[in-house]
Amino acid sequence: MTLLGLREMHRFEAAGDPFLYLVPSAAVFKLDPISLAVLDLLETRVLPADQVAGLLAHRFPAGAVQRTLAELREVRAVGSADALPEAPPVELPPEGFPLTTMVLNVTSKCNLSCTYCYEYGEDRIPTPAAKPMPPFMDEATARQSVEFMLREAGTNPTAHLTFFGGETLMNLKVVKSTLAYARERGAALGKTVDFSITTNATLLKPEVIEWLAANDVAVTVSIDGPKDAQDEFRVFKNGRGSYDIVVPRIRELLQRHTSRPIGARVTLTRHNLDVQRIFRHLTEDIGFHEVGFAPVTTGATRGHAIEAEGFDQMLAQFDSLAAEFLEHTVANRHHGFSNVKDTLEEIHKGVSKAYPCGAGLGLMGVATDGNVALCHRFAGSEAHTIGSVFEGVDRERQTAFFERHHIAHKTDCSVCWARPLCSGGCYHEAHTRYGDTSRPNLHYCDWIRSWTDTCLRVYGELSVRNPAWLGRFDN
Repeated sequence: MTLLGLREMHRFEAAGDPFLYLVPSAAVFKLDPISLAVLDLLETRVLPADQVAGLLAHRFPAGAVQRTLAELREVRAVGSADALPEAPPVELPPEGFPLTTMVLNVTSKCNLSCTYCYEYGEDRIPTPAAKPMPPFMDEATARQSVEFMLREAGTNPTAHLTFFGGETLMNLKVVKSTLAYARERGAALGKTVDFSITTNATLLKPEVIEWLAANDVAVTVSIDGPKDAQDEFRVFKNGRGSYDIVVPRIRELLQRHTSRPIGARVTLTRHNLDVQRIFRHLTEDIGFHEVGFAPVTTGATRGHAIEAEGFDQMLAQFDSLAAEFLEHTVANRHHGFSNVKDTLEEIHKGVSKAYPCGAGLGLMGVATDGNVALCHRFAGSEAHTIGSVFEGVDRERQTAFFERHHIAHKTDCSVCWARPLCSGGCYHEAHTRYGDTSRPNLHYCDWIRSWTDTCLRVYGELSVRNPAWLGRFDN
């Protein structure tokens, strides 16, 4: 006799209705009354299938319960109580997986001296003294990088090129020539190249803004909020804050560059956790279309590291903004909290990750010397290099990385219901915190689970109150 019990899942409520998030399929179901009754019955015990039907006979026809049980078993919400959780199969990405985004580090220099910076601060990954990176990428390397990108893009009709630094605009000459070359070469190969740039906004002079607008370059500005927040860490080398310099330039950018939404990217630290205040300032006072927040990547002992209570505070702020996002979206009004929007898209598409992100696969970072790293955060790190734009990707090294970093090898993640969207967390975060990219980021597991639950509830509400809005994620 087979005893039935609950399998891997996460239950939540939205719009007054019960929902189910299934692991590892990452499917979301709205539960009907019979399904809910079955799951409630098996919440604290295991039972034979016929006994389940018998215990619910006073509420539902036996045939309907049996059909529901069969459906729940098929989607693996219910299964044999004796069966151990299934480990995710180690299926490696296919050889020749197309590159979607190339992040081109055109310079390793910056005119700011941000204390928490992962590239220049205490947590930077050292470059071997025998092979120092050039401070600026030259045009020949940039052009070869474009050829690498277009080749690695495979059959993808569009390639995404992100200019990055250091402070990207310190090498504007190469940015300009590379964009022109990529556009020309892409057209010759029948591909579209989409361009974006990340900047601290200190060098956004009128002629630079004009060029960005004329060339339809998407812009993300790194900024931490109001003057006191911005000037605590984002300072020039002499200690002077950058707020008064960047804000007038950002306003001019927003006024002139209207073909693409301009976003802000905020680094949160222990001392800068008033998320709502930052969001209001950046969207309402300055005018950014959307704002994304990221906890600082740093060692646990650093003075700016976020501690446990800090994650709780951050989550409460995120939850409040997510509730705002929901009400705006139900009314078909824009709300610029990109963290919730990005997670909703992954939920809607049923994302179930074997790896936390596309680093080393659909996304690669190119250092100023042309070496190809897992992502831009590892640019210049010999240990995390997987090839070069001159010689191509080292397939053996790439394959070895993905064999080692598959979620099936992260024991702590195997029993976590949030693993389809997290898959252990950022490689760079793991390297900074634990010295090993393969380690799961256990220090923020509770935060990830809580935030995923919030986003699931927002998704459930939207599926009931404004399902048409979710259709934007179908393409």
